[in-house]
Amino acid sequence: MQIRVLGCSGSIAAGSRTTSFLLDETVLIDAGTGVGDLTLEEMVRIDHILVTHSHLDHVLSIGLLADSVTRRRRAAARPPIQVHALAATIAALRLHIFNGVIWPDFTRLPNLTHPVLRFQTVAVGQVLQLAQHQVEVLPASHTVPAVGYAVLGSQGAWVFTGDTGPNAALWARLATLPVAALVIETAFGDDEKALAGISRHLCPSFLRGELAQLAPDTDVYITHIKPGEVDAVMSEIAAQGNRHRVRALTSGDVMSVPT
Repeated sequence: MQIRVLGCSGSIAAGSRTTSFLLDETVLIDAGTGVGDLTLEEMVRIDHILVTHSHLDHVLSIGLLADSVTRRRRAAARPPIQVHALAATIAALRLHIFNGVIWPDFTRLPNLTHPVLRFQTVAVGQVLQLAQHQVEVLPASHTVPAVGYAVLGSQGAWVFTGDTGPNAALWARLATLPVAALVIETAFGDDEKALAGISRHLCPSFLRGELAQLAPDTDVYITHIKPGEVDAVMSEIAAQGNRHRVRALTSGDVMSVPT
């Protein structure tokens, strides 16, 4: 499997894109501003969108993508794009975005029989079969209902925590799952540790406790750092010393895990 990093920032600025990953060519994991760097043809090939939670930096491109690909997918008789998310996340998307006021409801357009989008409810622990990929829904601990995802491969899993604070349930599951690569957020520096706690994000000191529960010698990629703060946050992480191979993700990175 190949995972292309479209966006991995905690907010926007020149050169920064919010969270989105493209799994091979057909599965999008979150739909932040990074989706806008795809060509139209690349967007047309997306059949599934896995959503971690309802916050804008992770969902804002769902509706824009739907609008962009409607004509071409309809002409090619492509099925609706399946949007997989928790029931609470789907309810939030329907109420606050696809409501005809903020954005048209593409689960009803161009018509009810052949819409552009179709919502599919997921639950923690569920394993989804998406084309050739098996994807497990993982627990997350955030200010809104949230999940992470593990894309299962023959030699280990690519794991994305989503937005989360300290999360014992995640590590209980990962203790039984071989992890080939872990993508984990660190949204704040330790100078904002209190804010990280309130907003249920990680900072370097929280991250240290989380990674202590991960099997040694694992590739760890840090995501969701605020623009302009990458060097400071990564310096704090490096100063801790670490038994893992840790580095910051950047947009355009490509990760490969054997299938």
